[in-house]
Amino acid sequence: MINFLKYWPIYLITSCLIISIGVFAIWRYGLVLSIDFTGGSVSEYQFDKNIENSKVEAIVRKQNINLVLLQSEGQDYKIQTGPIDEKQELALREELKNELGLKKIELKRFESVGATLGTEKLQKTAIAALISAIGILLYMLFAFKKITHGLSAVIAMLHDTLILFGMYVLLTGLFGAQIDTLFVTAVLTTAAFSVHDTIVVFDKIRELQKHSGEDIGILANKALTETMVRSVNNSLTIILMLIPLAIFGGETIRFFAAALLIGTISGTYSSPFIATPVLVGFEKLGKRRGRGA
Repeated sequence: MINFLKYWPIYLITSCLIISIGVFAIWRYGLVLSIDFTGGSVSEYQFDKNIENSKVEAIVRKQNINLVLLQSEGQDYKIQTGPIDEKQELALREELKNELGLKKIELKRFESVGATLGTEKLQKTAIAALISAIGILLYMLFAFKKITHGLSAVIAMLHDTLILFGMYVLLTGLFGAQIDTLFVTAVLTTAAFSVHDTIVVFDKIRELQKHSGEDIGILANKALTETMVRSVNNSLTIILMLIPLAIFGGETIRFFAAALLIGTISGTYSSPFIATPVLVGFEKLGKRRGRGA
C-alpha cells in the first residue's frame, strides 16, 4: 500500500499554483468569446500571396466594419467582425482583391450569428453547466447516500473546470484560441470524466469499508493503490489520441483537442489527489463532531 494522502499539502500547492497561473491568464488576456456567444461574422480567405496583417486590417476598417480579430497562417486569413451580410462580405472581398493587388482571393468560409442568438446561447450554456453540477451532486447522493461524497466530487469537478478555463485562456493569449461551443463541450466532458474516475475510487473505498473497520485514511490509501494503475492506463489511451490531434489538427479541432487534453489530465489528477483527500477530511471532521456531541 502506498501512502498517497501523506503528500496532500503538495497536491494542494500544485493545484493552487496551476489555478493561479490560469487566473493571471484570465486577468492578462480576458475571456475571448467566439461569435457563437457574442454574435458577429467570420470570413476565411485564401490569398494568392502573403500580405501583412496590418494592410488587411486597414482595408477592413476602411469599409466601416467593426474588426474583432484578424489571424493569418501562410496565405490563409481569418477575419472576425461585427455582424455583416453576404453583400457586405462580397464588397469587402472585392476591396481586398483590388487594394492588395491580388489575382485571386478564395472564400473558404463565411458564417454570421446574430447578437441576440449569441446571448441566448451564452445563457443556455450557463444553465446547462449549472444543471450538470446539480445532477452530479444528486447522483452522488443517490449512489453513496452521503453528502460528503457528493460535495467532494463537485469540489474536484470545480477544480478541473477552473484549471481548464485558466489554461485555455492561456492558449487564447499565446495561440489565438477562442471560447466557443466546442470548448463548452470539452468542459462538460471533463466534468463527466472527472466524476467517473472519482466514482471508481469512492466505490472502492465503500467496498473496503464493508469488510474492514480501519481508519478512513488507510482505506483511502488502499483504494488508491488498487485503482491508480487502472485510472492512469485509461487516461493514457485518451491522452495519446488527443496529443496528435492537438498538434496536427485543423484550427477548430486543434483547440478542442487541446481543451480535452487539459481536462483529461486534470480529471485524472483530481480524482485521487483532490476528491479523495477532501472526502477523507470531511469524514474525519464528521467523526470528530460526532464524538463531541
